[in-house]
Amino acid sequence: MEHRTVIILWITVSLILVQNPSNVQGRYHYHKKTSKGSQSPTPSPKSPESPEPVAPSTPVAPSTPSTSPPNVPSDPYPDDPGNNSNTTDCTFNVMSFGAVGDGDADDTKAFRDAWKAACAVESAVILVPADYSFKITSTIFSGPCKPGLVFQVDGILMAPDGPEAWPKADSNKQWLVFYRLDQMTFTGSGTIEGNGQKWWELPCKPHRGPNGSTASGPCDSPAMIRFFMSTNLVVRGLTIQNSPMFHMKFDGCEGVQIEKLLISSPKLSPNTDGIHIENTKSVGIYDSKISNGDDCISIGTGCANVDIMGVTCGPSHGISIGSLGVHNSQACVSNITVRNVVIRESDNGVRIKTWQGGTGCVSGILFENINMDNVMNCMLVDQYYCLSKACLNQTSAVYVTDLTYRMIKGTYDVRRPPIHFACSETVACTNITLSEVELYPHEGELMDDPFCWNAYGTQETPTIPPIECLQDGMPEGLAEAQYTC
Repeated sequence: MEHRTVIILWITVSLILVQNPSNVQGRYHYHKKTSKGSQSPTPSPKSPESPEPVAPSTPVAPSTPSTSPPNVPSDPYPDDPGNNSNTTDCTFNVMSFGAVGDGDADDTKAFRDAWKAACAVESAVILVPADYSFKITSTIFSGPCKPGLVFQVDGILMAPDGPEAWPKADSNKQWLVFYRLDQMTFTGSGTIEGNGQKWWELPCKPHRGPNGSTASGPCDSPAMIRFFMSTNLVVRGLTIQNSPMFHMKFDGCEGVQIEKLLISSPKLSPNTDGIHIENTKSVGIYDSKISNGDDCISIGTGCANVDIMGVTCGPSHGISIGSLGVHNSQACVSNITVRNVVIRESDNGVRIKTWQGGTGCVSGILFENINMDNVMNCMLVDQYYCLSKACLNQTSAVYVTDLTYRMIKGTYDVRRPPIHFACSETVACTNITLSEVELYPHEGELMDDPFCWNAYGTQETPTIPPIECLQDGMPEGLAEAQYTC
């Protein structure tokens, strides 16, 4: 009987184990390795919200004002090592197109060929690799291209060395031009070298002629980088130096984000503005350092909705709106904010400069939380701007209104008054607001009191030094409507 009972129990346990093998077998996730042949030739574009440049093997779309949600990958485990994603299909290394990268060979054709190939591929990366120096001549990188194009410079990209090395067939007004592009990023950890020294010494440059004179005649020099008729641009992380003329220009663009740039040229290099924008709207310039021989940032006519923050400027000529109204032209600039900025060892701080005889309006300007360190003309409005002594007095002028200076502090060079509001005699500056302005001599004592001419506004707090020349209220007979844009 006992033997029969044991046999029955053994049969029962065996049946249970056969019917429920999961009770004894450990479970594991099995992820099938994707075969190379089953991949799509074009990888899914990355989210435009990714802000930082990544390794060349993982291209991303540029950051743009668009807030579209990130793409959902079709594979639920996209980062699994078993996935053999062929992302290199989107990377176009200029070396693969014949670039030599020794700093002497002309690599222009390789760059143009790489651009042409990448332009046709969505989210492509043109890679200028580290540890090489590439010399190219004047080139227009033209669109339209597929969206998400990234031009990533990790090595050195250089211009020909001076006027004698510049090809006669090339334009001597510009070097690198990006034209008719949308959703492009210009980035990298490398250097853009302008080789501007020989251009600066031309006798037609200021005080470079015999006995410190300036020779007459044409004096064209190339702007280093120009974006023209383009939208939704990002420029990030690059070192840009020694431009023959302007380092960067934006003409006719909209939706521009500039951040974490290092722009530099010597203090006496002529006309080497750091960033110049003209007829360009919706611009952000952030967290950059600029030192050069002219304005670190200049804002020309046709600009609106510009935000500048976290910039260190100097030595330079400061941050300027203008010059505006040259040759009796109309100029319109509005909604410009400059905040959390340091300006040091500069000929000017924040200034507005217009020519006599112009028309139009500058309005909605905020300068806030600006630290001045040994700066001449810390706060300057100059409506008598002129590059010679031959400018005639004229009655029309660009109307300057709605200026706010808040928390402007630091030290000034006593050779010039720290505050200078020279407004048109016939078109007064109006609605100037001063708040928490505290400026002290860097060395010595104040030579001249702050200067005002035909300037109207209010002081929300006492200023240092005291400014007694700002008039209250509004001028009589000013017809604002005729100056609007």
